[in-house]
Amino acid sequence: MLIGVPKEIKNNEFRVGLTPGSVREVISHGHQVLVETGAGLGIGKTDDDYIAVGATIAQTAADVFKKAEMVIKVKEPQAVERAMLRPDQILFTYLHLAPDPDQTKDLVESGAICIAYETVTSAKGGLPLLAPMSEVAGRMSIQAGAHCLEKSQGGKGKLLGGVPGVAPAKVVIIGGGVVGRHAADMAIGLGADVWVLDRSNEVLKSLWEHFGRSVNTIYSTHDSLEQHVLTADLVVGSVLIPGAAAPKLVTADMIAKMEAGTVLVDVAIDQGGCFETSHATTHADPTFVVDDVIHYCVANMPGAVAQTSTFALNNATLPYVLEISAKGAEQAMIENSHLRRGLNVYKGKVTIKEVASIQGYKYHSAKKVLGIK
Repeated sequence: MLIGVPKEIKNNEFRVGLTPGSVREVISHGHQVLVETGAGLGIGKTDDDYIAVGATIAQTAADVFKKAEMVIKVKEPQAVERAMLRPDQILFTYLHLAPDPDQTKDLVESGAICIAYETVTSAKGGLPLLAPMSEVAGRMSIQAGAHCLEKSQGGKGKLLGGVPGVAPAKVVIIGGGVVGRHAADMAIGLGADVWVLDRSNEVLKSLWEHFGRSVNTIYSTHDSLEQHVLTADLVVGSVLIPGAAAPKLVTADMIAKMEAGTVLVDVAIDQGGCFETSHATTHADPTFVVDDVIHYCVANMPGAVAQTSTFALNNATLPYVLEISAKGAEQAMIENSHLRRGLNVYKGKVTIKEVASIQGYKYHSAKKVLGIK
């Protein structure tokens, strides 16, 4: 199979779909790889690094999309990229379709086979291709939030961990999954007063067992959520419903009642965000203010630490890239039910129920479009 790797073009996105090491692995299995010139510069890898492992360098993204049987990316294809997709071409990347009807429309019209990293599952019930970036984003949420709390950034002027004789900042994390756990780990490490809210008693028990008394675990209700976000210095939103839009848990009314200089970091922004006042921002202009509350809603947070993120992502995606390239997309998904759950759009049909429902498309199950009885 001929696999194409275009350069990412989303604002301040420095990751790349395949590292030279991954390219070497793919080529060793008998496939060809076409990499757009400069695609790896954001992680410190040159065209020569890719040539050294057997890749061919394309001068433009158009060359990649024209020739590749499968396109490997990181972020959702931008409009100019979606226009280059071909019928039956395989696209393997993050998509986050629920809050993005324009992208869904273009992918449907392209006739391509679109497999999303974020909905591929594992035998343990997790999301193995989302998890590495969730780990990064969870850690970055505290790093970014701590910076935004500085007075020069419009924050309260609080040091996250305080100092002897001065109380630390209160960090409230909504959702105790992968993002929440890693955010808690970072916040605890910086000495903050950390509170995690979740609706799963099993998640709360796991956090308690892992962190002990370093973290306060609270069962999330309307009352407990309002109580803790209104007294927080930093709130991290990390709620995920796979494939669906994130629920708006923190209302505009709550935000209006928060102390000036409070910071909100919405890690769920790729799925529409879990704060009612959120809208996506970029690394070039990462924050905005509503009712004197700072919102950090960067939709590709891990792109800022591209080296760490790319290698972590490739560790997770490479086995699936090899599986698809060896068997073809259809056969790979027929044989692997977990990969099949990654199928979002198949030759003009929407195969994610939540996306079909919210955007008005007819839902087609992945099994049906693949001819599985």
